[in-house]
Amino acid sequence: MRKISSRTDKRLPDNPFDFHLRTFATSLVEDGYTDRIVQRKLGLLACLGRWLESNKLSVTDLDEPLLETFLKRKLREDKGHLILRTLQQFLDHLRRQTVVPARNLPPDRSPLGQILRQYETHLRTERGLVASTIQEYQSFVRDFLLERFHGQPFLLKAVKASDISDFVLRHAPSMAAGRAQTMTSAFRSFFRFLFQKGKLQADLAASVPTVAHWRLSTVPKFLTPQEVERVLKACNRRTAVGRRDYAILLLLARLGLRAGEVVALQLEDINWRAGEILVRGKGRLHDRMPLPADVGEALASYLRRDRPPCQTRRVFVCTNAPRRGFAQSATLSTIVRQAIARADLHPPLKGAHLLRHSLATSMLRSGAAMREIAEILRHRALSTTAIYAKVDFQSLRSLAQPWPMGGAK
Repeated sequence: MRKISSRTDKRLPDNPFDFHLRTFATSLVEDGYTDRIVQRKLGLLACLGRWLESNKLSVTDLDEPLLETFLKRKLREDKGHLILRTLQQFLDHLRRQTVVPARNLPPDRSPLGQILRQYETHLRTERGLVASTIQEYQSFVRDFLLERFHGQPFLLKAVKASDISDFVLRHAPSMAAGRAQTMTSAFRSFFRFLFQKGKLQADLAASVPTVAHWRLSTVPKFLTPQEVERVLKACNRRTAVGRRDYAILLLLARLGLRAGEVVALQLEDINWRAGEILVRGKGRLHDRMPLPADVGEALASYLRRDRPPCQTRRVFVCTNAPRRGFAQSATLSTIVRQAIARADLHPPLKGAHLLRHSLATSMLRSGAAMREIAEILRHRALSTTAIYAKVDFQSLRSLAQPWPMGGAK
């Protein structure tokens, strides 16, 4: 673990809140910030300390409005960048240390805010939905209500079935079918909630239009095994980032993991002696999977050579400060897209799920049974795996009936 440099340490005693800056500087070093950046941040906070003293204030008085007042003065004197980020980082640090009280945002007491808060409680306590689904449902409902009552009094009883269908017809064509289905599911859930709570006289859930999205109507997009190898070889394994991304791509390509499962992977999830990993899957289900030799070697190389010292237990972390686990699964899709571009491939689907589809397709064409594929992909229902039967073109040809010759009589 890096320590505060002697040059940085010498600057600290002159600061009005010496102790708090020492702990903050230590946290910055642990997050991977360079000595130069740490010194710049401490220099700014030293100015903050002197400003507090000149105004007969202490560190315990800090909050967002006070920082905004200081920031306006500072920006008149110094056009440096990242000032606001540093001030917010320091305030967050002080809150974690319980030096200043946690920020308590006043609740939204508007009619819209109150109904959304009640709906969130319903989804969390009565429906048991995960946070990401709750957030997505609330977003759709908020958009609908804002559009419906724009410039008008907020009266839920004024909502009509035509308002819902008009909204869906306006917005669904610009969405992917799956997202449009999520929107209509959110509306059915919300209007059912309103009816159950007595806020509507009629259950408008039945009036939400259905989005056509026939199951098994498309063929899964995939790469051939040769193309997958091209993607893997496109990683520059002479660099730390390249070795990290190579390990990530192998987990996606060899084990068919979902992007979120790779992001959630913890150091203790890898059992080196048993040669297996714990996968934190959908629905909070955990599965143990064997660790192929090449995946294990790539993981070990990354962990020994390239993973920077940091506080997080996540296996894969950001290379730039602050060093922590990836914030979202979309980061892995970006890594996959970049690797596909380097390999000069142009599939219609370029996200992380492409490699999962490619593994299943390769297994099927190599003679694996559907049940075996379902086990690898960790599908709870065999019917979920059925879509991959559509890519076994050889078997499908054997089922095709010859085209009748001659005219009909």
